[in-house]
Amino acid sequence: MTDPLAWLTELEGVPSAYAGTRDGIDVMLRDRGLRRTSPEMTAESLLRGAHASAVLEGSASTLEQVRAGEVDEIAADAVRLSASMLALAPLLKTAPLQAIARLHAVVGSSSLTADELGRPRDAASADRLRGVSELLLSGTSAPALLVAAIAHADVATAAPFASHNGIVARALERLVLVSRGVDAKSLVVPEAGHLAHRAAYESNLRAYRDGGPSGVHAWALYGAEAFAAGAEASPLRA
Repeated sequence: MTDPLAWLTELEGVPSAYAGTRDGIDVMLRDRGLRRTSPEMTAESLLRGAHASAVLEGSASTLEQVRAGEVDEIAADAVRLSASMLALAPLLKTAPLQAIARLHAVVGSSSLTADELGRPRDAASADRLRGVSELLLSGTSAPALLVAAIAHADVATAAPFASHNGIVARALERLVLVSRGVDAKSLVVPEAGHLAHRAAYESNLRAYRDGGPSGVHAWALYGAEAFAAGAEASPLRA
């Protein structure tokens, strides 16, 4: 079977960028987290991620408001998803389409009709989701961080669901890191990395969507930088 990401791993700057970012994440998780990680730290990471993802989706809620439960609808949706998403990590390994559909069903449950939850908008959207599923099942030798970044961009730019596509895409990215063993306790906050680089995040998603192979290359390089920022946002850094 052809490796779908082999071409990307051979482009200038990609291997070194992802190797460096992975090394930094591994050092942080090992040196700072070995004796100090707890379920509370995972919960804090998920909360920070929910807030950042909600802001990227248009929420005006602050992190302090999220902590207090005084949130707008977008943030409430993101927090609800954060509370249950890690349970889907095993499913992502075997049935990614089902896992992605479940992410959407949870995040959209307060605002969409039952027949919209977890279902792509049209045939083209369904095809794009199948492509993401095939990537996640492909056995690619690409770094797990890169797989996560590409799955994220595919869902975000395809916008396959009736709503909440960005939140689903960012949740999927986090789940790939968990399911592939990069960050089993989900202590990195990739959503906060994207928020910290919001202008670059949005411009590189546009490049991924419209720029052909060079746009994908640009997104890949951006992704390594965003993951490094997500590691800096981890509660382990406190």
